[in-house]
Amino acid sequence: MKKLLASTALIAAFSLPAFAQETLDPNATPGGNITVTYKDDVATLDPAIGYDWQNWSMIKSLFDGLMDYEPGTTTLRPGLAESYEISDDGLTFTFHLRPGVKFHNGRDMVAEDVKYSLNRVTNPETQSPGAGFFGAIAGYDAVADGSADSLEGVTVVDPATVEIKLSRPDATFLHVMALNFASVVPREAVDAANGDFGKMPIGTGAFKLGDWTIGQKLIFEKNADYWRAGLPYLDTVTFEVGQEPIVALLRLQNGEVDVPGDGIPPAKFQEVMGDPAQAARVVEGGQLQTGYITLNVTTPPMDDVNVRKAINMAINKDRITQLINGRAVPANQPLPPSMPGYTEDYAGYAYDVEAAKALLAEAGLADGFETELYVMNTDPNPRIAQAIQQDLAAIGVNASIQSLAQANVIEAGGAGTAPMIWSGGMAWIADFPDPSNFFGPILGCAGAEEGGWNWSKFCNAEIDAEATAADSMIDPADPARMQMWSDVYMKVMEEAPWVPVFNEQRYTMKSARMGGADALYVDPVSIPVNYDYVYVTE
Repeated sequence: MKKLLASTALIAAFSLPAFAQETLDPNATPGGNITVTYKDDVATLDPAIGYDWQNWSMIKSLFDGLMDYEPGTTTLRPGLAESYEISDDGLTFTFHLRPGVKFHNGRDMVAEDVKYSLNRVTNPETQSPGAGFFGAIAGYDAVADGSADSLEGVTVVDPATVEIKLSRPDATFLHVMALNFASVVPREAVDAANGDFGKMPIGTGAFKLGDWTIGQKLIFEKNADYWRAGLPYLDTVTFEVGQEPIVALLRLQNGEVDVPGDGIPPAKFQEVMGDPAQAARVVEGGQLQTGYITLNVTTPPMDDVNVRKAINMAINKDRITQLINGRAVPANQPLPPSMPGYTEDYAGYAYDVEAAKALLAEAGLADGFETELYVMNTDPNPRIAQAIQQDLAAIGVNASIQSLAQANVIEAGGAGTAPMIWSGGMAWIADFPDPSNFFGPILGCAGAEEGGWNWSKFCNAEIDAEATAADSMIDPADPARMQMWSDVYMKVMEEAPWVPVFNEQRYTMKSARMGGADALYVDPVSIPVNYDYVYVTE
């Protein structure tokens, strides 16, 4: 993990002159179009709302935040902020904006836009699943409970300077300011969209939305005024939706598709890897990911911890991992093994059918019960859901499978109407490489609100307080902080709101004409592809 604070005070050394010429790929030829396919349509391109595998990289190419990452890495760098300073106590961040940055509508971006964007994403009326990320900003609680409509801690010093004061030190704050949720948007465009900004996005990013035919395709066009000189390389990116993954693979093999957005269909994985010509176009990368089953703790009988523990014991994770050709390792806790704060000596809940039955009997459910398991309808997720269904049947739990489009599963999860959800296809991949990112949005109380990403609706005030204390330390890499996070996740597992199933490795493909470093196609931040830096070679 990159240590952000070498001391209690830091003047940012990371700074790029406005419109500086970046170190461009000498092999890149500007121009051209690429075709990317997805099975499902895009739910939204609003950076305050979009929070799934499919729209994350699209949004990141349309918008910018104050902070950013070096392409293909988790190394922070300034974005719309040309430079920044952090006070000695870690409570005040002063960001100096890059001059001359324009929105897609032609207007200059100024500090008031930063303030508006942060107020908007934290306003409960926006129903942003990322609002909780900004909980350390002074005045957040008042905005969240509706008693204020503006964040007390965000001050416009002058048109080129914004100051953000925190109510407590936050070891992750610079990472938070690099999230899509922190993207800067123009108020007039949001107002003009009349509640439909997700279909009419205006940002400062490398691309702008050219056309969107619902259910068919989206076309992104190069932003000729982009503030990073020389980027993007591509003229356009076409996202075709409604494309079955197996058909997309065939089209890639025929040279009609450049990136299959849903990845390599599991049923075709061995065939692809066994063909040297196809395997040469496969890009593999590690990821901070956990696939899990959420157990809605507000829905009987899942409100009984013994029932949740029984379900944990009923799931044969080794068998499920085999269903995806061994492209993962079984998980025993929310954090993946490569994440700081992972508890090395924790064994988790062992696969034990008889012990699971005994716990159900203790809960007064010796005869089992009926429930529903929601799942995204893209392979292999329905097959994984069937395996989970079979495992549950062995302990008397009859789970009917609700196989739906991604947007419908997300909606049910946010609304709290799904008793169980297999998270595959939407499984958690870290927004940034810190253990806190696996808690707040998906296990913390803030994420359990209506529309949030905490689909188990698990909310434990004591654990939340411990998580807050861990993030109130100034040094993000402090060993004591990592121990605190380990303790938090062990307490979560004792409450068992999830069944952690596996930690997956990423595999994607690109056409023979695609250029750019492999890391751009498994970018840990611009998931799955960093479109700003890829190009075509013909």
